[in-house]
Amino acid sequence: MRNKAAWLCGFFLALLILLSALAWAVYAIAGNGDLLAEKMLRYAPPERSGLPAAEYPGVGRMTADYLTGRQPVFQYTFSDGERTLVCFQAHEADHMADCRGLIRLAGTLRWGFGAAALILACLGLVPGKFRRTCAGGMLAGLGTAGVLGTAAVLWGLADFDGLFTAFHRIAFSNDGWLLDPRTDLLIRLMPTAFFTDLALRILTVVLAAALLAGLAAGLIRRGMISGRSRDRHGLQGSFPPEDGGVEKPGNGTDSGAGNQL
Repeated sequence: MRNKAAWLCGFFLALLILLSALAWAVYAIAGNGDLLAEKMLRYAPPERSGLPAAEYPGVGRMTADYLTGRQPVFQYTFSDGERTLVCFQAHEADHMADCRGLIRLAGTLRWGFGAAALILACLGLVPGKFRRTCAGGMLAGLGTAGVLGTAAVLWGLADFDGLFTAFHRIAFSNDGWLLDPRTDLLIRLMPTAFFTDLALRILTVVLAAALLAGLAAGLIRRGMISGRSRDRHGLQGSFPPEDGGVEKPGNGTDSGAGNQL
């Protein structure tokens, strides 16, 4: 029963580490206005979006501030010298309100997952077999997450639009994300390539967390196995007798072979 508890501790610890890394990456990227502006300008240049290049930094920062709760209203206005232009329509702002809910949820979960992972990590540091079994559970958890993650990546490589659509249908309870690039600036500023780039950044963070967790688990298991090996084999017949003499064969009792010499 104790071994099972240790294995489950490690298994869920691995998942919590990855989920915490995912939540941290999502929240950090969504809150980086300069990064958002850079990617908008790269994948949706002014000739495609219709937004002047000088306004991209402002739109990026406004979007990041809104998603992370630093700004209450999703809207951006600028002047072309003759009039004040309003960038986003009401239905675009409504969809961004739904997105803000997801980002703020990620901001909360990063702390929750992180705290839970810390608690399980402390439990997993119990010396002895429990720690080694916990490390084995971590490797199993990382392997399970790796299989699921690989399946998602392959799906994205084969049909990113299909994966993107499936995610939106799961994440949102309405069709507000179905925007028209002919009339809606929001979708022109954030085409598929924009999201692909950010998704790869998030994946890189999660993979780094998985690598570090797997390395730690592997070192723990190797250290415990080596220690047990020394206890089992390294202490037998490796020290001289306490009387300082030459160690004799046998267990110290007279034997027939000794009497015959």
